[in-house]
Amino acid sequence: MKSVAMFGYLRDGVGKVSTKLLRNEGKVPCVMYGPNEHIHFSMYSADFKLLVYTPNAYKVKLDIDGKIYRAILKDIQFHPVNDSILHADFLEIQDDKEVEMLIPVKLTGNSVGVRAGGKLALKSKKLLVRCLPPNLPDSIEINIDELNIGGVIKVGEVKVSNMVLLDSPNNPVVSVKVTRAVAEEAKASPAASKGAPAKAAPAKEEKKK
Repeated sequence: MKSVAMFGYLRDGVGKVSTKLLRNEGKVPCVMYGPNEHIHFSMYSADFKLLVYTPNAYKVKLDIDGKIYRAILKDIQFHPVNDSILHADFLEIQDDKEVEMLIPVKLTGNSVGVRAGGKLALKSKKLLVRCLPPNLPDSIEINIDELNIGGVIKVGEVKVSNMVLLDSPNNPVVSVKVTRAVAEEAKASPAASKGAPAKAAPAKEEKKK
């Protein structure tokens, strides 16, 4: 998995007054949870662009006042009205400690059902995995070549290595729905064949006298 560099600044206070001042300065209050300590810091809201407003997943090379940490974004809170970032939690990672993280789904191939007129529906854009940090993938690839109309690929059918999928095995990930045009065509086909006039039998040739 690729990493993105971000810069943080240690906080002098953690109360409501300090938090309000930070947000007025365009900063986001943050906490990084580590194996030995929790670090309270802040980051400029604009710096979250590459980490949050993207379909990709990244590790974070976090520089807090000159000290470098490796982390992942664990949780983020948004304002219910304007969607501004209110708070962010990071988790310091170690190569020998498993972590849980949402990984984006990437579809590959050409569905036979879509080619037949069905509509592709991605039910789960990300899947929750648990694995060691070195095994975190950029995405989870799912081949849809054999997915026909009405077909569904569930979490339990997704093949992965060096990690465990934590979503329910019965949760659908991707499917191909029947479109109205395909349904109407299927209804019309039997009716057309039933209403078609029978072919006349070929006339027999009269025997020459």
